[in-house]
Amino acid sequence: MLTIDNLPPCPVETTLMLMGDKWKVLIIRDLLTGTKRFGELKKSLNGISQKVLTQHLRAMEKSGLIHRKVYAEVPPKVEYTLTEVGQSLKQVHDAMLDWGQAYKSKNSQQ
Repeated sequence: MLTIDNLPPCPVETTLMLMGDKWKVLIIRDLLTGTKRFGELKKSLNGISQKVLTQHLRAMEKSGLIHRKVYAEVPPKVEYTLTEVGQSLKQVHDAMLDWGQAYKSKNSQQ
């Protein structure tokens, strides 16, 4: 678990450590719209393997970005939701969205 003692001194590095991976950013994107099951996330993340998705979800849960809820059913039902800390990344996501749209718009006119 991340603590204040093992975080990098640079805030940008901390942000990158928590969400600086392509898949983590896309998982956050998907969970910003609400709770998702594992299969929904895997289907939405074109090209991600089950192993990599599981690793990222575990890391994000450990760092406090997402909450994992397991239902006692057969087959098992597991849902993922952003925590309050995870929801606070919406500003970062929205800034990336705005920048990406502006970049695409600018470069499509050339």
